[in-house]
Amino acid sequence: MPLEIERKFLVDGDGWRANAPAGVRFCQGYLADELATVRIRRAGDRACVTIKGRRHGIARPEYEYLIPVSDAEELLRICRQPLIEKTRYTVPHAGHVWTVDVFGGRNSGLVLAEIELKSPDEPFLRPRWLGREVTHDRRYRNSTLAIAPIQPSDGGHLSAA
Repeated sequence: MPLEIERKFLVDGDGWRANAPAGVRFCQGYLADELATVRIRRAGDRACVTIKGRRHGIARPEYEYLIPVSDAEELLRICRQPLIEKTRYTVPHAGHVWTVDVFGGRNSGLVLAEIELKSPDEPFLRPRWLGREVTHDRRYRNSTLAIAPIQPSDGGHLSAA
């Protein structure tokens, strides 16, 4: 079974931008988020449907399938609105690759970083630009951000663009 093991953090400042290539614009929506999360995502010129199971600590089953962009566009229209809008950057640091998401739309100003790990106890070096860990804070899950946006005044971090 494919397993997603990740940790999520607020971002503190713009130090991550020095090592980040150009970002990719994402648009994603949710069809379901009760027993499993079903996400439709368009990322640049690619699209996928992702099914994520329930969490067990920082791990959960994850299945992702490429779909035609035209299908994704149709599915995004039937997803709960508004959609999540963000630009994703990949940032290498000390042997790991971090993803930094700069949110737009109703979550404008929120900047989050995630690291995917091979095991829950895998060690990693924290970049200086990492803020507070929010892995277990449901408010920072994308499926929650779609219905309950967070802006800097709510506890998110506003990073200069």
